[in-house]
Amino acid sequence: MEKRPLNDSMTLMRVEAPFIARKAQAGQFIILRVSEHGERIPLTIADYDREAGWIMIIFQKVGKTTLMLDLLNEGDAILDVVGPLGKASELEGVSRAAVIGGGAGCAIAYPQAKALHGQGARVDMIAGFRNKDIIILEEEMRAASDRLYLMTDDGSNGHKGFVTDALRACIEEGAQYDLVVAIGPLPMMKAVCELTRPYGIRTVISMNSLMIDGTGMCGCCRVTVGGKMKFACIDGPDFDGHQVDFDEAMKRSRIYAEAENKEREEEQAHICHLTGEVRSHA
Repeated sequence: MEKRPLNDSMTLMRVEAPFIARKAQAGQFIILRVSEHGERIPLTIADYDREAGWIMIIFQKVGKTTLMLDLLNEGDAILDVVGPLGKASELEGVSRAAVIGGGAGCAIAYPQAKALHGQGARVDMIAGFRNKDIIILEEEMRAASDRLYLMTDDGSNGHKGFVTDALRACIEEGAQYDLVVAIGPLPMMKAVCELTRPYGIRTVISMNSLMIDGTGMCGCCRVTVGGKMKFACIDGPDFDGHQVDFDEAMKRSRIYAEAENKEREEEQAHICHLTGEVRSHA
């Protein structure tokens, strides 16, 4: 229904999916296949409209399937879309929250902030990016929060620092948070959890582990929480960040890096061939 680039590497799509939109809640995801022989990938439901019958997905072009997905345009169709999957975020009773997104994680943090803000909670949203050129969803995040803090690693937007710097400043200023939600790279989520732990602030993170079937059958999204094995796709994707074994999760996340890089290079070469673009590889 709509395709819009958010920056050079990220794309927003609104997809007609009335049955999914009817049931979707913040924190849930879909799994899609672009083609009959394609892989299944999970994408968070970034937004939805029950009456209009659409869901919004935001994806980063980092692998073969997301590169293929980005070739689709308005009016095209995605072969398979299943959802909503995963447990909805538990946000009831929260009066004040900090919602933190790191890079592409802002696409997942945004619906959490919107849901909290919509139920009357006071929301501070903190978003971190490498530089100002890759900032996404600024208007949407501002509308879904009472205060928005945009941080960049290089300070190119005038606010240099990490998301933990902004969160620490808010806590030291006296913000009494019932909940902190942190979504982004594993090291970022771990750092947020270590910051909130001494304050005893309930901290929820979203595990963007590798998922295949989305129903707990394959076991590829295993994560250790409180010393017990959980499946991110059916037990999550939200978990108590103070209970997650981040070191184990980060080690597992690197297992498929070499294979993913190879698939991405092959698909980029294929796309260049189709479009007639000339690209050299170092």
